[in-house]
Amino acid sequence: MTLDCNLYIDGEFEGTIKSKKLVTIGKGGKVRGEIKTHHLVVQGLVEGSVDSNRIEIMAAGSVLGSILSGELVIEAQGHFEGESKIKNKEIKNRPVNTVVDEKIKEA
Repeated sequence: MTLDCNLYIDGEFEGTIKSKKLVTIGKGGKVRGEIKTHHLVVQGLVEGSVDSNRIEIMAAGSVLGSILSGELVIEAQGHFEGESKIKNKEIKNRPVNTVVDEKIKEA
């Protein structure tokens, strides 16, 4: 399913969802498959892979699978089980021990 508008799911869906807007999985919603969207709010269950600029897992929400996101928010009582990777290239490509290297050069 490919959309240019917001989507709200409060039932069961299996497959691929691509949206340029907000996708909300309601408390009664269960999605199995792949979700690629600008913004995802999970109040129900998502099983599979998610690619989004912002993902919010609400108190009753659960994501089982892989997440690729620029921003991940998990409320208290929200559940995530799987693998999460950061989408922001600047953070991924920045050397981890830059500050340590500078102190060594000064010594």
